[in-house]
Amino acid sequence: MIEVKNLVKRYGSHLAVDHLNFRVEDGQIYGFLGPNGAGKSTTMNIMTGYIGATEGEVLIDGHDILSEPEEAKKCIGYLPEIPPLYTDMKVEEYLRFVAELKKIEKEKREACIQHAIEMTGLASVSGRLIRNLSKGFRQRVGLAQAVMGMPKIIILDEPTVGLDPKQIIEIRDLIRGLAKEHTVILSSHILSEVSEVCDHIMIISHGKLVASDTPENLTKMMDTSHRMELLIKGDGQQIRRVTDSMEEIVSVEMKNGEEEGTMAVTLNLQEHADIRERLFYAFAEARCPILMMTSSRVSLEDVFMELTADDKKARMEMEAAADQEEGTEKIAVPQAENGSGEEAPEENADDTIKGEQ
Repeated sequence: MIEVKNLVKRYGSHLAVDHLNFRVEDGQIYGFLGPNGAGKSTTMNIMTGYIGATEGEVLIDGHDILSEPEEAKKCIGYLPEIPPLYTDMKVEEYLRFVAELKKIEKEKREACIQHAIEMTGLASVSGRLIRNLSKGFRQRVGLAQAVMGMPKIIILDEPTVGLDPKQIIEIRDLIRGLAKEHTVILSSHILSEVSEVCDHIMIISHGKLVASDTPENLTKMMDTSHRMELLIKGDGQQIRRVTDSMEEIVSVEMKNGEEEGTMAVTLNLQEHADIRERLFYAFAEARCPILMMTSSRVSLEDVFMELTADDKKARMEMEAAADQEEGTEKIAVPQAENGSGEEAPEENADDTIKGEQ
């Protein structure tokens, strides 16, 4: 459906997208993730035809977005972070205008408009001015213009930004509904949203694709160990004797618990190790009751932070270098001196300038 081949985008000496390659298949919801400055928005803008690439190509249903822009764009519905709405228009009037812009055949326009209204739940506000709608309904209008004409691919950039929790849930349900008839590419900084909605996740860093898989497989890929947290009644030596007897335990961290006579214990375990039952009986035999036991595994947030750690480090180094350069420039500026060799007060300098003018 979408093929991105050896995509490069340069802004002067800055390489925003670095020989990027990926493929988007039909009928799935793809999450497109990356830290600020990683090249994510640039890639999306190239895919939708808003900007050109320095090198490489983007094929939309077999059509090159650069050499066949009109045919390629017919396959795409795009919702930017800020929906492109004319707030002085009524909802149905605006969608009719969008249908004309998309060159939908006259005899099909009304059916397309009504289908978009029904799909996005806008029937109750279709006769109202867009400026009088809530942010949630405005986002629905933006979605309606994106699906107008039933393009095969819907690209959504931060579709839930600025919405309240109820509106976010409604938009998520809409996105899931879109996947029944469209391929959806979703860009979002809310990782819990991506893991809940998307079938496949692509993570970009430094303009390169660093991961592409299902949310489950990504977490499994990073999950070389998992962690258990326990609250145990007993002393450290007793607890250590039990944990030392289990080879699945990689490391142990202990500190005094909030309750008197207890220890808060963190166990880092080998991959796929499940020793909960053995732990229970071992500590019971040692007369060290387990008061609490919880198990946690790698989350999508952990995966994202791990894969983009170099990107964050590079940005911090660039900011530090910029601050140092700015500080050097400030120090290098000489101060005006008066006749006694002392620095001239600022007001004197201003008076001098005024007098010269």
